[in-house]
Amino acid sequence: MLGRTETVSGSGNEDRTGVSDGVAGGVARNVSGAPPAGDPAATQNMLLLIQLRWIAVAGQIATIVFVEFVLGIGLPLLPMAVIIAALIALNLASLAWLRNGREAGDAGLLGALLFDVAALTAQLYFSGGATNPFTFLYLLQVTLAAVLLDRRSTWAVVAATCASFGLLTVDYRPLAVPEGFGDLFRLHIIGMLVCFALDAALLVVFVTRITRNLRERDARLAALKQHAVEEDHIVRMGLLASGAAHELGTPLSSLSVILGDWRRVPAIASSPELLEEVEEMQAAVKRCKSILTGVLLSAGEARGEAPRVTTVNTFVNELVEEWRAARSPASLDYTNAFGADLPIVSDSTLKQVVFNVIDNAYDSSPAWIGVFVERIGDALAIRVSDRGPGFAPQMLAQFGKPYQSSKGRPGGGLGLFLVVNVVRKLGGSVSAANRPQEHGGGATVTLKLPLAALALGARSHGN
Repeated sequence: MLGRTETVSGSGNEDRTGVSDGVAGGVARNVSGAPPAGDPAATQNMLLLIQLRWIAVAGQIATIVFVEFVLGIGLPLLPMAVIIAALIALNLASLAWLRNGREAGDAGLLGALLFDVAALTAQLYFSGGATNPFTFLYLLQVTLAAVLLDRRSTWAVVAATCASFGLLTVDYRPLAVPEGFGDLFRLHIIGMLVCFALDAALLVVFVTRITRNLRERDARLAALKQHAVEEDHIVRMGLLASGAAHELGTPLSSLSVILGDWRRVPAIASSPELLEEVEEMQAAVKRCKSILTGVLLSAGEARGEAPRVTTVNTFVNELVEEWRAARSPASLDYTNAFGADLPIVSDSTLKQVVFNVIDNAYDSSPAWIGVFVERIGDALAIRVSDRGPGFAPQMLAQFGKPYQSSKGRPGGGLGLFLVVNVVRKLGGSVSAANRPQEHGGGATVTLKLPLAALALGARSHGN
């Protein structure tokens, strides 16, 4: 790409444009990116719980080994080993569940946390009950529930932990401490210190990760909401544009007939200057009709040109030549580096999309416009550059939003907004950048269109 100074890409509009040439075309057209089912944040949080459970398994094994073989305090190893095996089995089952593409919703998170509470309670039952300093690990389960679950589920975990702690105060298996062991109270305090440090470290690590997952989920939801607002905005504009296009169609047809009659008037037919002016007016009327065709196509209606089978190189070459003939720019630097040709289906809507971008460049830089066409992977890339003032930083920051224009016209900034949304409907993208001053300054807008979306089958199913 030519530009590097500032680059923004995405689906939305941008910048310095007017409402141009029926670019709403294709809004009703095609492949829309439906959001994936399920909640990725819930899946990520389940993976965090699995990681936490592995840490719990390792910690329990280390603690049992230390108490049994270092301190010499007898523990019921068999039932405690069964509990650890159950935690390992739950982790393996959870991983298999997620690998099969299953969803990890609130119910799954609640069930996992309640299982962890039950496992902790069972281990504490066999190791001193409420006298065990590691009972404070219940607070970790409560904190995770408060972060991960809704209010009702959180209170369910609170009730489960309180009930478990209460049960351990009245029913538990005391530790078999050997005679003359030493200061049990000091050992209890050391255990509380270890438990506190473990609680604090795990809370910082896992709550931070969970919060990050939730923020990412909120960002995805905000993006989907923004896309929905844009879609509604386009639909309303399409209805308005469709009505206006129908109303303008009749007077334009009348003008076309009148201009044809004028050409046969002797006074005009004998005057080359008048004939030239009539031809210019006829070209302007034809251009207006072409614009109305794109506007009506944006509303899902056909007027005039039907989609036709062509090739990539033929499409872009004819498009650039048609634009050159209509605008007569001082300098149009056109390079087609697409390579081996491919068949596609084109219609006036697709042409209007590219016209709109070139028109914007022409408005900003009448003296020079660059159009570069290439193939990037499986996409057709059309890069339009100019040597105008470029994009203001705030316009690049608002890329994808309507009414962002440097032209100062009421309603300005909708043309590229529609361009980007039409391209997004085709599964493509639009990026904007300011060109470095050593390359003459100005701006660059790049359209990327998947070749699969331009193929005959895809387009016929998309319409």
